[in-house]
Amino acid sequence: MYNIGDLVVYQKKVCKIKDIKEKFINENDYYILEPLNDTSLKLNVPTNNKSIRNIITKEDVNNIIHNITSINTIDIDEKNIEYEYKKLLNNATHEDLIKIIKTTYLRNKDRIDNKRKISDKDKTYFDLAEKYLYTEFAAVLNMSYDDTKTYVIKEVEKELKNV
Repeated sequence: MYNIGDLVVYQKKVCKIKDIKEKFINENDYYILEPLNDTSLKLNVPTNNKSIRNIITKEDVNNIIHNITSINTIDIDEKNIEYEYKKLLNNATHEDLIKIIKTTYLRNKDRIDNKRKISDKDKTYFDLAEKYLYTEFAAVLNMSYDDTKTYVIKEVEKELKNV
């Protein structure tokens, strides 16, 4: 059981537990969650809901960042790429989010380098994957979203220099 003030992840959103209501609906206990990136929203979630998970630790974040270079991109034909993006986004593991980010980044970079328009599909999945990944990392690292993104990029660049 979590406590008021704890940070958790619920449906890919990093939330703060604002309150715990006992016997709130149908005699069940509920967490009142507030997503960090939308404090106007309040989510009533049963305390026994399996979709709630602990936010990762700072050590986990640093391990993930230092392993980004070894995470493969998605190797699939154009016809099935969106299906793969959706599948990985629904899993929403950190590694899956990084796969989406790396793949879409490289695909769009290739388009730009060849003076072609970037794909709306790739941009959409890139933005979603970044949002889920960096929002959690930012909460753990106690940094802003933009500072977290900059920090991750710098750390990955350091890793690439050491390879």
